[in-house]
Amino acid sequence: MTTYHFIGIKGTGMSALAQILHDSGEKVQGSDVEKRFFTQDALEDKNIPIFPFSKTNIKEGLIIIAGNAFNDDHEEIQEAKRQGLSFYRYHEFLGEWLQQYTSIAIAGAHGKTSTTGLLAHVLQQKFPISYLIGDGTGKGHESSAYFVFEACEYRRHFLQYKPDFAIMTNIDFDHPDYFTSIEDVFHSFQQMAEKVKKGIVACGDDEYLQEIQAKVPVVYYGFSDTNDFQAQNVLETDSGTSFDVFVRNTYYDTFLIPGYGNHHVLNALAVISLCHYEGIDAEDIKKMDSFEGVKRRFTEKRVGNQILIDDYAHHPKEVEVTIESAKKKYPNKDVVAIFQPHTYTRTRTFLQEFAESLKSADKVYLCDIFGSAREDSGKLTINDLKELVDQSDILKLDHTEILKQHTDSVLVFMGAGDIQKFQQGYEQTIKLAKK
Repeated sequence: MTTYHFIGIKGTGMSALAQILHDSGEKVQGSDVEKRFFTQDALEDKNIPIFPFSKTNIKEGLIIIAGNAFNDDHEEIQEAKRQGLSFYRYHEFLGEWLQQYTSIAIAGAHGKTSTTGLLAHVLQQKFPISYLIGDGTGKGHESSAYFVFEACEYRRHFLQYKPDFAIMTNIDFDHPDYFTSIEDVFHSFQQMAEKVKKGIVACGDDEYLQEIQAKVPVVYYGFSDTNDFQAQNVLETDSGTSFDVFVRNTYYDTFLIPGYGNHHVLNALAVISLCHYEGIDAEDIKKMDSFEGVKRRFTEKRVGNQILIDDYAHHPKEVEVTIESAKKKYPNKDVVAIFQPHTYTRTRTFLQEFAESLKSADKVYLCDIFGSAREDSGKLTINDLKELVDQSDILKLDHTEILKQHTDSVLVFMGAGDIQKFQQGYEQTIKLAKK
């Protein structure tokens, strides 16, 4: 039996893909650094072997899938090529694997992980499906009716995919270490649209997505009455957000979602539009009200009289909407932002925008920039951002106890690096104080 060996199996996409292959009856193993990541819990639950990196892991007969974070000079990649083994990069293999299913790609600068999770949640109530979510969650089924997957635009990797359907949530300038401008990002989405085989569901409130040209039907959703699917009468309640949906200006149904904020309504509208297009009943779509979210996307924990939220927000727009969600869900509490910028390139490019997005918090703590091994920090430090945010202080890992002063508050830990260690450090100080 063929064995698939994943180089960098603890990566979020790699972990999810490994789980999908395992669930589909394939033999899977992988290698990675010895540091523990949240993604490996699911791998261990499925008894997928994880080895430390070593060229001795590479043996005859393996099919190699390498994570995009690792260069060709990695010892296992070099050994695989020396032996002439079948070799794929993550996005290359995924592009081939999904061809055996009715595939739905979710793309966008923001919201694709949450939208992928929500769509998978709804569809699996009715069908056997496979799905790959960017939080490290993956599930496979040999008789899948659909394959739902997150399609990342970084380095144009999503151009390896030829999905049956695509959801496009928005287009925004990000990954400034690769894309040169918003026009460059738009061009990559236009290229992706040309690869879709059956239909596209796109946010019509996004000015760039309005310009997408495709050979397949494009269905638009949003708040504007020019959209095919429109949300009206948005109402925030103790149990979430309800809204009416109109299909081409005719009332369709009323839906409830657990989240707060317009971005959650838009994500839900994308799912409703796709499901309606595929002939799924409204009563089945309404099961989105039981969606518990995805990892590291507004993940909540109550500690005493504080609410601790872990979120992957690493772009100014994401920081803005995460703080907005916290304020809407907990209108009677102060919202304290603990933010760790991710990469020097992004921080330098969006320095002013980050400052503006953070100003909506009642208090801000800034952690040192989480850099990439592939970039030069130059002279940029976290103090450059602090100078632009009046209500901010620098937070060090060994002084997280300062957060205790924010009684009856919401503490929002945001970032795509290792911001979780600040939350864990703070929780540890609370435990020690109780002893």
